[in-house]
Parts: sequence; structure tokens; C-alpha cells
Amino acid sequence: MSVLDSIVLQTPSLVTLLGTVVFLLLLYLLSCSSQEQGKDPPGPRPLPLLGNLLMLDLSRPYLTLCELSREYGSVFTVHFGPKKVVVLAGYKTVKQALINHAEEFGDRGLNQITKDINKGHGILFANGDSWKEMRRFALTNLRDFGMGKKGAEEKIIDECHHLKTVFEKYEGKPFDTTQPVNYAASNIISAIVYGDRFHYTDPQFKGMVDRANEGIRIIGSAPIQVYNMFPWLGQWIKSRGRMMKLVDQNVKDVMDLVRGLKDTLNPQMCRGFVDSFLARKQKLEESGTQDSHYHDKNLINCVTNLFAAGTDTTGTTIRWGLLFMAKYAHIQDQVQEEISRVIGSRQVLVEDRKNFPYTDAVIHETQRLANIVPMSIPHVTSRDVIFQGYFIKKGTTVFPLLTSVLQDESEWESPHTFNPAHFLDAQGQFVKREAFMPFSAGRRACPGEGLARMELFLFFTSLLQHFRFSPPPGVTEDDLDLTPAVGFTLNPSPHQLCAVSRV
Repeated sequence: MSVLDSIVLQTPSLVTLLGTVVFLLLLYLLSCSSQEQGKDPPGPRPLPLLGNLLMLDLSRPYLTLCELSREYGSVFTVHFGPKKVVVLAGYKTVKQALINHAEEFGDRGLNQITKDINKGHGILFANGDSWKEMRRFALTNLRDFGMGKKGAEEKIIDECHHLKTVFEKYEGKPFDTTQPVNYAASNIISAIVYGDRFHYTDPQFKGMVDRANEGIRIIGSAPIQVYNMFPWLGQWIKSRGRMMKLVDQNVKDVMDLVRGLKDTLNPQMCRGFVDSFLARKQKLEESGTQDSHYHDKNLINCVTNLFAAGTDTTGTTIRWGLLFMAKYAHIQDQVQEEISRVIGSRQVLVEDRKNFPYTDAVIHETQRLANIVPMSIPHVTSRDVIFQGYFIKKGTTVFPLLTSVLQDESEWESPHTFNPAHFLDAQGQFVKREAFMPFSAGRRACPGEGLARMELFLFFTSLLQHFRFSPPPGVTEDDLDLTPAVGFTLNPSPHQLCAVSRV
């Protein structure tokens, strides 16, 4: 046999050997790449198309996600239908993502219903240069028209008087606090946005407030969660149609109010956010500026964003506070003792907060336990990121699970009970807690936090100064249900309280 024949006969084995070497080399390179990138976060195995849908409580998905975090850790993957999302759980993890990696986790995640409603405009559900400009403009105007200033304090104190008048009309009989409290909270943001408050009986104002609250409830409902996963089902989901009708009517009302303000606009004396926006828009148009972010769609969406957020979250927190006081009478006793001792019957002011450590602790504990935005508003990664050893791809929807922060068992002594001592030191003085994050954190933290804190202190203290809150006759404190209603934000379940005058 010639040497050539020998080589030919051995060629198959050489090919096999070379193939094996190439295969092993590729595995090695892929392994190195995988180690460099990191691995995907763990999570439950998804079903085709349905993902993890069958294991999710769609009415209260935050509860399912909290349970999954106990099994899979503080960074895990879950599939909402065919869509893969990453959940961040626990104070340390959420803080690390939103603050230490603010740029990577700073974009807004847009689900189908928010795309339908906002179409990328406004503040809450927008990204890019438009969002940056609208957020900056909103923050400037919130400060200019009251946030953190004496002017806002005067507006809130005036609104406290209107709200107390409504409560007094019930003469200690049971009533639902929802509408009057929401109208009061809404009037503060209305005064800043439109330059004036509304009467509680104004049908246009009542319609806007009630629709905003109904819309927030619908957005958090199970049918809308299904729609977000499978948008092609939209025509068969009644909640989606109802939501869009609410949006259309709100847009009409806002446009009507804007037209009235535009007709009386004086750019040298702006009355509120809308005036400032119109004046800026007018100035840019006169200068011939092209491609400006100051157009009608951004104006309408900024106004509806501010109005809904300023109404629902603050009003909901106040209502939780009153419910907690009715349920925990001994805590209400201590709040009212502190109020009587520190200011007596005079009007409470923002500057008094430093002298109200117990009351301030009760307000903070209300925000913590009420947990009104349990999943935050979704974020999306702006670039590929290695986070806690896991690779998270650009464009991945991320849920910072605020419930897991506000009820983190490693941060709070009794995370699932109402305990104002969480915010008090051994001497009874108020202490800040790093894991107190109801307004979220980082680039997407609530722009109205300063205003909301002022409202909560003045409304809560003024109401507790004038009224004793209790369950209706025949209902015990134990009977008061603290189970939240279904919604994007967690409102108290329907209930009535008695507000008995203390004066």
C-alpha cells in the first residue's frame, strides 16, 4: 500500500478528529463569551406562547412575583405571555439598579395600553429627548408654582378648610371618603396646572377626577393584563374599549380648559403649568423653531399625567391613613395627643413637621404599608447590562418590585404590620429609613414627591386635629378590611367611616 493510499484511508478519521477539535474550540469560545456576558436570570419554565401566565395572579401580580422571589432570588425572569421580563426584588437590589445603574435601567417600559393612551408623549410613559424636556419643564413649573414654597402651603391649607367643611356635613354619620378626599387632592395639582381650584360640585371637574380614578383601576385589571400580553385580543376585551372612551372624554375636557386659558393668556403673568407651556410654545413658533417638543399632544398628555398622578396617589394615601386611624384607635390617640400638645387649635404649618415626630412616623408608615404602587411603573433597559452576575439584554422590560422594598424582611422589624416605630428612634424622634421608597428612585422617581409630602402632612394633621375617625355603628375595628382593591394603584376596599368633630 502506497503512502498516498494510507493517507486517503485515514482521511475520514482525520476529518472526524478535526471536526471534534473545531467543535470543542467553539464550545470553549462560547463558554468564554457566556462567562463574559453572564447568564440569564433564573425563573420558572415558561409554556409556549402562554409563558408563565397560568401561575400569575393577574389581579394582584405583585403577590405572585414576591412568592417567586423567595424561590429564584432578587433578580429573576418571568414570562408575561410571550414577553420575557426581569423582576428586581428587595431594597438592596432595587436601589443598586435604579440609583447605581440609573442610566441602564432608566428608560420607561411601555406596555400596549400605555402606548394606546399616550403614544410616546407626556411625562410618565415616554422616553428619549421628548421625555427629558417634558420632565425638566414639569419639574421647573412644579417648583415655580408652589412645590416646596409658601404658595403651595397656602393652597393646601385653603383646601383643608374646604375638605373639613364637607366632612362636617355628615355630622358624624358614616360616609365614603373617596370622592371628597380625591377632589381635595386633585384641586392642589389643578391649581398648579390650571392656575385655579374647582368647586367639588363642578360637573366637569367631578367627571375628570372620577374618570382618572376609574382609568387607574381598569389599567390594573386582569383583562388589561391579558391585553398587554396579547394585543391582538384587543377587539374582544371590553375593558380596553372602556378605557379608551375614558381617555377620549378626558382629552376633550382638557382641551376645553386649555382653550379657555389660551384665550386669556398673558405670557408675562403665567397662572400655572398650562400658561407656561402655551407661552413657551408661542415663543418658539414666533422664532421659527422647527421640531419643537412643545406641541399640543405633549401638552395634553403632560396635563393628564400630572392630573391623574397628583389626584390618585395622594388621595389614596390619605384615605389609607384615615382607615388605619379608625382601625388602630390607640395610634390615633397618640397622634391627636401630639397635635393638641404641640399646636393646640391653631392651623398646622409645614414648618411644624419637625415638632411632630410621631405623626410624621405614622404618615410614613401609612405610605410604607399601603404600598400603593406595588410594581412601580415598568422600566426598560437602555443597553445590555451585566447586573449581579446576570446578563440583561437591551430592551428588556424590568419591574422594580416596590412591595419587596417596602416590606423587605431584612430591612423592617415587622414588615407586614402597621408599626410607626419603624420611623422612631429610642428617644421617640423621627428617623429616616433608606428602604423607604414609595416614590421609587433614580431617573424615574416621582417628580411631584415634594408636593405630595407637603400635602400628606397638612391634610392628615388637619383632619386628625378636627375629627375622630371610627368604624360605622355595629362595625368593630377588627371588622375593618385592609385588603386593597384591584387596580394599578392599591386603593382601600370600599368602606365607610365616621368623622366625629373634636371641636
